[in-house]
Amino acid sequence: MTVREHTEELERQTLSPYACRAAQSRGRERREEPCEMRTCFQRDIDRIVHSKAFRRLKHKTQVFLQPEGDHYRTRMTHTLEVSRIARTIARGLRLNEDLIEAAALGHDLGHTPFGHAGERILNEVVEGGFRHNEQSLRVVDRLEKDGDGLNLTYEVRRGILCHTGVDMPESLEGQVLRIADKIAYINHDIDDAIRGDIITPMDIPLEISQQLGFTHSERINALTGDVIAASEGKDTVRQSEAVGKAMHRLREFMFEAVYRNPVAKGEEGKAQDMLRRLFEYYMKEPDGLPSEFQDIRAREGVERAVCDYVAGMTDTFAIETFSRVFIPMSWGVK
Repeated sequence: MTVREHTEELERQTLSPYACRAAQSRGRERREEPCEMRTCFQRDIDRIVHSKAFRRLKHKTQVFLQPEGDHYRTRMTHTLEVSRIARTIARGLRLNEDLIEAAALGHDLGHTPFGHAGERILNEVVEGGFRHNEQSLRVVDRLEKDGDGLNLTYEVRRGILCHTGVDMPESLEGQVLRIADKIAYINHDIDDAIRGDIITPMDIPLEISQQLGFTHSERINALTGDVIAASEGKDTVRQSEAVGKAMHRLREFMFEAVYRNPVAKGEEGKAQDMLRRLFEYYMKEPDGLPSEFQDIRAREGVERAVCDYVAGMTDTFAIETFSRVFIPMSWGVK
């Protein structure tokens, strides 16, 4: 018995009847020989972590644009926090932690620079709109590995696509990811907003804190434990009514106090204008796209290539590219 087969046997013996087992995966679009050491979901984790798109997440905004300080979240730290929360829930429900980790690590690979501000601009300028979950799937299917994609399993791909939006995942692991994503971003955005003097802990409505806790760790512990308790032995992942309502009220508070706060979001207009102008520039000058996007241009059209290029930029690269394209360079005579 190989190491992989031993792991698959342990899954068969220990996981919940509702869990997705690696040995029962619907497989990959392109068939591959199994790895002797890793299950198919473990291989997907490694492929995502070693991808270029994953490395770029460290330079992409979560909520606050270009924050000064080392402790604000980025898209990568958000991804890691989602992964940890999701795995904790999965362990409590005896679901497949490897599947959940792979989908969590890949769920935001298609996010634009400058967070949801960038996503809103591409949604305006791209025909048919732009949704980061769909772009994340495109990254792993088409854009990585010089256009070959990562050839991930069906279950991981569905988890990535369905972590947000109207399309619900078939697996309980995918359902866990949807909730873990919300638990992570609401709580770390509170933490960042307090660090940035946008809100204070006392601004959070008392009835919410009494239900969920008064500190970052208390809230995450309460929300995570509630999902486990409410979903144990069931064929869907859910929250209890009381905790679900409290989390909904907390999210409403964050929109009012932080996500629409002019102090926190005052630079978004500049970032959006920059991305709009970059998109328009490359639509007019597609020869300026890097060589790896010229194949997409030839096969799928200019707009698709420009969208992929702009969406894949980090915040810093977008600023550098804008400066190179639109701002005159200094010169001098030696």
